[in-house]
Amino acid sequence: MLPTLRLLLADSNLGLTLLEHADAGKANPITRAARLDRTVEWVHSSDLIDPTPFLSADHVLLTTGTQFGSDPAADTDYRPYVQRLHERGITALGFGTDVVRDGTPDGLIAACRTLGLPLFEVPYRTPFIAVARAAGDLVAEDRYARATWALKAQRAIALAALRPDGLSATLAELSAQLGHWVALFDASGTLDRVFPRATFAAAPTALATVQQEARRLLARGQRSSSTVDAGGETLTLQTLGGHDHLRGVLALGGALALDQASTEVVTSVIALAGLALEQNNALDRAQGLLRSGLLNTLLAGDQTLVDQISRQMWGALPDPPVLVAVVDVPAVRRDAITEYLELRVDDSPGQLFFARQDDTVVLCLDRAANGILLNLCALFELHAGLSEPTGYRQLPRALDQAHQALARARESAPGVTDFSIVARQGVLALLARTDAREVGLATLAPVMAHDRAHGSELLATVRAWLVCNGHFGEAAAQLGVHRHTVRTRIQQAEQLLARDLGSFPARADVWAALLATDAAVVEPVRP
Repeated sequence: MLPTLRLLLADSNLGLTLLEHADAGKANPITRAARLDRTVEWVHSSDLIDPTPFLSADHVLLTTGTQFGSDPAADTDYRPYVQRLHERGITALGFGTDVVRDGTPDGLIAACRTLGLPLFEVPYRTPFIAVARAAGDLVAEDRYARATWALKAQRAIALAALRPDGLSATLAELSAQLGHWVALFDASGTLDRVFPRATFAAAPTALATVQQEARRLLARGQRSSSTVDAGGETLTLQTLGGHDHLRGVLALGGALALDQASTEVVTSVIALAGLALEQNNALDRAQGLLRSGLLNTLLAGDQTLVDQISRQMWGALPDPPVLVAVVDVPAVRRDAITEYLELRVDDSPGQLFFARQDDTVVLCLDRAANGILLNLCALFELHAGLSEPTGYRQLPRALDQAHQALARARESAPGVTDFSIVARQGVLALLARTDAREVGLATLAPVMAHDRAHGSELLATVRAWLVCNGHFGEAAAQLGVHRHTVRTRIQQAEQLLARDLGSFPARADVWAALLATDAAVVEPVRP
């Protein structure tokens, strides 16, 4: 920390005297103490009536009072002068006595007392340059001490990085050196680790604030940093990783903002953490290739080999029956999604196995771990298809089910579609989502052309009649016409379609054509 006004006043060689007043005891002692403990960045001297353009906050100003004149009996208004200094953020004002006049003007003392600006006297024997030099020496000593601390802190952190769990040891050492809490969020914005460990145990609001800011930085997809204030703490966040390949966010919090020395230490840790995460990512890519190979081996039926390797690497495979999911994975989010799943494997051993397959990720889930899939899709806004419960010997079949469910999932908002939904809708519903539309249009073309040319309702009548399972009376009631009208229209449609709709194959073929062209969902005809 920079030197304070209290330290400057305590230098006996300068002989500075803090002016106490008769009513000083009435002031809040905590406030007076806080004023004396304000930092002093530099000491400047000026006799201008408005020296503020040449001053910065936390400066100490020295003046001989020439700007006020030499007549002690003059009725001088000192308040505007002190007001300007106070608004500029000046730490204190020093008045050099016996240069222009004896002592410090009472009006100046009163103005400083009213506005809360510390005022001290500089004796004639003490040149202003001596005060500035003393302050400079204190600043230099502080900077040397902070630089020495920074070197020692960086050495301790470098040694911590050599431990088996280098990343955790590095962050723990950084927390100890700074006296701040340090948190690491993964590529998805989920809290990965925090030091001290109990940091957010009793402060869920603080965690929510930090996590929200971390996710905002990650969503930008660029290297960036931010500083926010929350709960009386200054929070500093910095993304980790290269451009377009963010690996996470490092967050720090404490009652005091970081100074330059602390920032340099944090910068070195950011470099170390980024390197560690990049190395972890390279390892993840190698593991990803291994996972893909194991998935192919599992699909080939060798569960024993896959289980042996999986146990050594990540833990046992989920116990069958398992759920198989196929998830669309955008290329730009691939690394983040992989890291998220790796963390879930660590958190839930024996409940999840996953591997990349082309542009998707295949998951084998314990039936009780379906929440992992739901959270994944919600967090990254992904589409996923989920199979029926299955054993590993039936894995290829379950994978086909998951792919069919994924195709259906892509038709709606991001989320999970279960294969059971596809199965309930039937084979013809699935057929309607293939490239059969043109065939269906060609099949129905004669009827559709007749309706356009004559304003008839043959196609709608055929649909209603098929829905009513070939019952003329029910179809007539639905359409609001006589059943003989329905019979006549069906006969016309049969002639145009060149099909006998009294046979089941013909009815199924026409119904499939209706599904493929969306004509099966037209509104009922109004009478």
